[in-house]
Amino acid sequence: MDILEIPMNLIDEDTDQPRYQFDEEALQELMKSIEEIGLLSPIKVRTTAENRYKIIYGNRRYKASKMLGRPTMSCIVSTVTDELEIYLEQIAENLTREGFSPIEEAEAFHKLMNDTKFSSSIKYLSSKLGKPESYIKNKCDLLKFGNSVKKLIVSGTEIRKDKLTEDQLLPIKDLPIEHRDPLALIIARDELPVSDVKKIAKMFKDKDISESTKGKLLYKTGHDLVETWSVFQNNRAERAKPAAEKAPAKAQKAEKAKETSETASNEKTEMTSPNGLQTASPIQVKLQQLLTAFPAPSDLQAEALEIDANDKEKFLSDINTLVGTLEKQLDAWKKVRELALGMKLG
Repeated sequence: MDILEIPMNLIDEDTDQPRYQFDEEALQELMKSIEEIGLLSPIKVRTTAENRYKIIYGNRRYKASKMLGRPTMSCIVSTVTDELEIYLEQIAENLTREGFSPIEEAEAFHKLMNDTKFSSSIKYLSSKLGKPESYIKNKCDLLKFGNSVKKLIVSGTEIRKDKLTEDQLLPIKDLPIEHRDPLALIIARDELPVSDVKKIAKMFKDKDISESTKGKLLYKTGHDLVETWSVFQNNRAERAKPAAEKAPAKAQKAEKAKETSETASNEKTEMTSPNGLQTASPIQVKLQQLLTAFPAPSDLQAEALEIDANDKEKFLSDINTLVGTLEKQLDAWKKVRELALGMKLG
């Protein structure tokens, strides 16, 4: 390979190269560096028809030198003509450079494996580029997301507002697109750590949660989603307690029901004369019936969380009917109590 000073007007950029995103601010800094201390390393080119040259790597240095109006540029001239070898060299070079985005990597890997011009296997790319197969697969999985998500993906692991890292996206990559992309935007907006994203992903993968409920969850904030997941897990843990733990509670409940039944029976006996005729007043009977009819107190709020979204409308209607009936009963019994107190004082 030779190093030559080649006129700028004979050098062409490779529009098919894997890197196409260039940060303007970083480009300005590179331009200033070249202006002050010169070009530290030459770019690499290959010969093309009509005695011209096409860049293999070094597009940023070429752009910066062109902006400075330099007439020539130091170039390593390669004699390689194999397209696969050239493209692999472009990827390998860019992997060592700052600013090569995860999406550019993903698209490059995808092209090598799916373009008929290359048709490379993931195993072959792993050996040629020195990257684990899982690394290449994870990068390609980023292409599942829509453009509105892709443009937010950045390199590194730092959590930033309205930006997304690969680690944040991988837990939700296999969700249906109607959940995947909206969740990604929520994650970016609310700067959710990877640990929280994993919890949310588990919730949306859970088959016990209906699709309609999952759709409504997308209107929540990221932090509300994490809280919802926590409540859901706690409720599930309660339902899944071993039978041995549930047995004492069940026995206690049965014993209480028995005591209630015996009390009601005794009270009924007390209100009955020796010849079997009822001596208690009708209102006393009604009172005892009500006292025995009410169930033992329980955590109704926790149970309400288990209601399916499809049954919500009927459930609310039944609650309204019950509350209305109870309120009427309560008003009536309050008046009875006042009358009873008056009779006692008299």
